[in-house]
Amino acid sequence: MINVNKQIKKLYTSSVIANLSLTGAWVTLLAARGFSLVEIGIAETVFHLVSLIFELPSGVLADVFGKKKMLIVSALMCMIGNIAMILSGDLFMVCLSIAFQALNYNFSSGSGDALAYETMKLNGTESGFERYESNQLIIYRICGGLSTLCAGFALTIGHKAAYGADLLMCALQIAVLMTLKEVPIDGMAERRDRGTLRAMVSCFRESAVFLRKAGRAVGLMMCNSFVGAIDILLLFYLQAKLRERGIPLWLLGPALLFMELGGVVGSKLILKLPHLRYRHVFAVCTMLVLLGLAAEHSAYYWVMAAGGFIAAMGDDALQVRTNARLQDMFPSEQRATLTSADSFSFSVIMIVLSPLAGYFFSIW
Repeated sequence: MINVNKQIKKLYTSSVIANLSLTGAWVTLLAARGFSLVEIGIAETVFHLVSLIFELPSGVLADVFGKKKMLIVSALMCMIGNIAMILSGDLFMVCLSIAFQALNYNFSSGSGDALAYETMKLNGTESGFERYESNQLIIYRICGGLSTLCAGFALTIGHKAAYGADLLMCALQIAVLMTLKEVPIDGMAERRDRGTLRAMVSCFRESAVFLRKAGRAVGLMMCNSFVGAIDILLLFYLQAKLRERGIPLWLLGPALLFMELGGVVGSKLILKLPHLRYRHVFAVCTMLVLLGLAAEHSAYYWVMAAGGFIAAMGDDALQVRTNARLQDMFPSEQRATLTSADSFSFSVIMIVLSPLAGYFFSIW
């Protein structure tokens, strides 16, 4: 029997380590090295293009070979990406590093949530997944905020030292991931016995059949991804635009942390509204994100930061509710694959929006 509390705590610990980084404000680091916002937009596009290609295969691999193994592969991809960024001197090497960071995201995106849900389901406590998702987003926001708070320090020591420190964090994360327990899924062993390729094709086909029949699940994925994409792009480019609006360098880190805390508020607030209809949650959260976007037209950096806070609040509230509803719909045999399909929809939208956002923010 797997101890659900220990398993979840280890997943939380892994998330903390993965998201604590001196390179959280990577847009600021690239801008300080002389890369333009258009070039940064290209790098962001590479991230989502790689994610688009490998997102579904990574989920299939998790369902066939185990989610724990794919989480470890994820950390290894992050290490390679950090090394590439240390060696980078031009846009090509930056994009190569970003590509490996995308693989890091791919192999963790479906595996982590799927392993957590299956662990809870094994113990009959899957109703607590929404709280787990809320806590994970809080970890992401707080650690991301603390990482961007170090933006000034990272600029001082240089990108090589900053990414070198991240290498050590990856090694520590792998040590934690090695202690996780894999949850046995009915049919997983039989799939592997058929051969790797046949097992992957079978898993992919079954997931495609589910998505074709579950139009509501696909709709939830696309709507949530579109709202999330607006918020993510907004916060990314604010790293550079706040400085252009005259924010003091010493205040940049706290401002970025403040914006991330909006997600914490949204993640906790949605737990207080368990009976609020999803359509109402979606409408309110979408309006909050659009309101935050509108605030970025202000000439005052403090209004822009407030807009980032509001957008993050709406985005995370919607994501917590959406992800919990989706996990309740997914069958165990394809859970990681279908969770990856959710991330796949996000990458599709980001590929379209990233270069447009880079151009928009460069002339704004």
